[in-house]
Amino acid sequence: MKYWTQQVIFDLDDTLVHCNKYFDLILGQYFELMIDWFKDDGATTEELRRKQVEIDVETVNMSGLASDNFPKSLIATYRYFCAKYNRPADRFQEEQLMKLGLSVYDQEIEAYPGMVETLDNLKHDGHQLHLYTGGDHSIQRRKIEQMKLDLYFEDRIYIRKHKNVESLEKILRSHPFERKRTWMIGNSLRTDVLPAITAGVKSVYLKQQNEWLYNMIELQHEMQQSLITISSIHEVVPVIRGAAVSRNKSHG
Repeated sequence: MKYWTQQVIFDLDDTLVHCNKYFDLILGQYFELMIDWFKDDGATTEELRRKQVEIDVETVNMSGLASDNFPKSLIATYRYFCAKYNRPADRFQEEQLMKLGLSVYDQEIEAYPGMVETLDNLKHDGHQLHLYTGGDHSIQRRKIEQMKLDLYFEDRIYIRKHKNVESLEKILRSHPFERKRTWMIGNSLRTDVLPAITAGVKSVYLKQQNEWLYNMIELQHEMQQSLITISSIHEVVPVIRGAAVSRNKSHG
């Protein structure tokens, strides 16, 4: 069967490869440390978690998806509780937290089940695949190389510190994208879905069970109507094939 070629832009983290679960793993270790350090002051894990998330989101809003944001949020949370309980911050403890936070980037990269099959099928169907990811260039390149994603995306890989409406618009304008057959597939309402709908391209929202709070925003009703929500990467191929076939029929 012949398909009307689509231009499919994939997000990387928590769309094609696991990411959030490693941050959750490190946060688990972090809260254990913090509870140990502040146990005599009565700090609770829930209280620590709320403050760390608040600082983390504020930091990303200000400085984008830089790799040191996460360890900095751990240290800033530590300093907040030091001030709250009227005790001096310890330099050794802060160094310990910086190491712990950075260790999240040393975790083995793990693809979501169905990643290879999905990309193989879309490539075989003749669709043009693009990869658009946010973060530190060297860290994201390492993930791409370990997963051998160049086989699918070749030179159509875009790594940006800020992943927002402006960044996506620049990418769409700098390459021969035809918006009516362009798709953005990702797990973030903030950095994938909202920019895609704003830019006039189709959006597929890959809803994950445990999502980073930064990614969660409230979309206007009309925006909610114009996106397709899926819960597994396995659903991407039928969505793209369905659109390609229906367009092909309408031109038959």
